[in-house]
Amino acid sequence: GLDFYGYIKLINFVRLKKPTAAYLSSVSSPLPWEGEEYLKPELEDDLLLQFDIEDLCEPANILPSNGLNDTMTLLEQLKHAEHRARLAEAALARAQDDLQKMRQFAQDFVMNTDVRSSSSSSAIADLHEDEDGVYFSSYGHYGIHEEMLKDKVRTESYRDFIYQNPHIFKDKVVLDVGCGTGILSMFAAKAGAKKVIGVDQSEIIYQAMDIIRLNKLENVITLVKGRIEEVDLPLEKVDVIIAEWMGYFLLFESMLDSVIYAKDKYLAQGGSVYPDICTISLVAVGDMNKHADKLLFWEDVYGFDMSCMKKAVIPEAVVEVLDPNTLISTTAVIK
Repeated sequence: GLDFYGYIKLINFVRLKKPTAAYLSSVSSPLPWEGEEYLKPELEDDLLLQFDIEDLCEPANILPSNGLNDTMTLLEQLKHAEHRARLAEAALARAQDDLQKMRQFAQDFVMNTDVRSSSSSSAIADLHEDEDGVYFSSYGHYGIHEEMLKDKVRTESYRDFIYQNPHIFKDKVVLDVGCGTGILSMFAAKAGAKKVIGVDQSEIIYQAMDIIRLNKLENVITLVKGRIEEVDLPLEKVDVIIAEWMGYFLLFESMLDSVIYAKDKYLAQGGSVYPDICTISLVAVGDMNKHADKLLFWEDVYGFDMSCMKKAVIPEAVVEVLDPNTLISTTAVIK
């Protein structure tokens, strides 16, 4: 009968020689696939070679009288294995399609302003978990926070404003909306805030709690997990609200509505929200090194032409700090 190695030889024999069913039915001992050369896989990553034939084959009550009976039984098992392989491939295709739809949904949700009405507080409060879960989960990974923290122009601007205006924060109660790793909360605490409350829905807040303890600021800073529209804060009113609501091209952070909701509900009379002034500007840039790095790169990738990738690369914006020497126009404020 066919053992484990005999099964492998048979599969590779069929792949290589492509015999007809009539031929396989007529074979007799010695079997044509007994040669050692059939131990080498004919098809890379052959799914049929990944099955344990001993698990697939049920024990027989009657011992076969010759190798042919084994062959016919094995062919039936091969049909079953091929069917299972086709089902697995179909399931994988469906999973990949679902993943693509999920990615598209996430992109459409973040970019689509139609999901938010002019009444920001009610619109945001009415969003369900399945609608904004993708957005918050993206902020649960450290990578996006690392990117923001390494943006020195952005982060140092927040830091310098807070440190250089201690009269705004000293002995005040501060609310940090979307606190992330807690960097703004810690700036406010260092500037003399009496109490800082940081709120964030994403899982990063658990790392933020550790960060606060590591920097011995737990007596000043309290972190609350949840959406600002749903949480219960330990205080009814705050003196100052801070938030990194300014994202890519100003509004891509998609959290301005939440800041407005927090202002309407929690900000005390005479309180302040920061940042409170912003502009959107455009400027032309000419940087041949960046052009070569982002586009010409695809023309010769380890000796292969991948220039078709340019169509996918060109529409995507690049977020980075520019060399002032690459500016080729004056700045125009558009909003």
